[in-house]
Amino acid sequence: MKNSLKKILKHAAVITTTAVISMASMQQALASDNKYKLKLASESGDSTSPVGQSMQLWAKLIKEKSNGRIKVNVFYQGELGGQQELFDQLVRNNIDMMLTWPQTSYDDRISMIYLPYLVLDWKDAINAYKEGGWLKEIVTPVFADLGLKYFGPYPEGFGGVATKGRYATNFEDAEGLKVRSQPIFPLPQTMKAMGFQAVPIDWSEVYTSIQTGVVDGDSSNVIYWDYQYFRDQLDYYVQSNQNFSSFALLMNDDMWSKLDEEDQNIIASAAQEVIDLQFKKAKAEDEKWIKAAQEAGMEYIKPTPKEMTAWIKRVRKDVWPQAEEKLGSEIMDKIRANASLPQ
Repeated sequence: MKNSLKKILKHAAVITTTAVISMASMQQALASDNKYKLKLASESGDSTSPVGQSMQLWAKLIKEKSNGRIKVNVFYQGELGGQQELFDQLVRNNIDMMLTWPQTSYDDRISMIYLPYLVLDWKDAINAYKEGGWLKEIVTPVFADLGLKYFGPYPEGFGGVATKGRYATNFEDAEGLKVRSQPIFPLPQTMKAMGFQAVPIDWSEVYTSIQTGVVDGDSSNVIYWDYQYFRDQLDYYVQSNQNFSSFALLMNDDMWSKLDEEDQNIIASAAQEVIDLQFKKAKAEDEKWIKAAQEAGMEYIKPTPKEMTAWIKRVRKDVWPQAEEKLGSEIMDKIRANASLPQ
């Protein structure tokens, strides 16, 4: 009786093990048969720009990791529309993925990533945005509520103010200077708090606006954009650091949910490689373009520590209460609890 029972149990165990292996093999086979053609877009940067090259890398890694099952078509600056139009298409699932400056038109809470002087230096930024970092843990669920999968930030560096004719390193000197600002809260409000006259203008219209005198310069971008696209129009770049300039790697959540776990891991791991690489190279990339701008005749200026502290305190005092009305006290309390104080 005991031997018979042992044989039955052994036979059952073999059947169960075989079934589990067969089921796993079936799942693997099914996963390996899934084929997708995805659209990846950005509103700024041509194929030769750092953003364009990073989009190519993300697409390449996805293709390699999936053995060619998942192909990504990349669309660069202006090919599928402007900034707001592209973000609309991402939310509506007409575009699958974006490397973008997210728009706040659907949810005011997105504006937290544009909050002025949110982080103050590279070490501060890395601690905030790393996996498990305090800022990433606040940002991720906000994008989820919008129907977007947030992989993380694509850092460029700290934004400044580029102008022609004259420049400013303090509130008083900024009076009368008109600078273009991205039409996203709280970027125009930040420039106003710094003393400038902010003029919200879409990226595609910036060059003509500077050329015709609609504005005296550009703001909130790292020097690469002002040197690469407007260097024949601009004389000065002030490293005011009011915003940590970073794009976001995003995917429409409906598309994300259609993927099995294997393919989600492929896309997410590829995104993380792009993010990790960009954090390593962003500072050096920014310094390269600072040097290039200086060699081309653009004057690069750093405010004194006293001037920086004055700007930080003034802007936080002015803009952060405005942000609280949009973000809510819960988010702002977390930000105030974690944000570094100026030296």
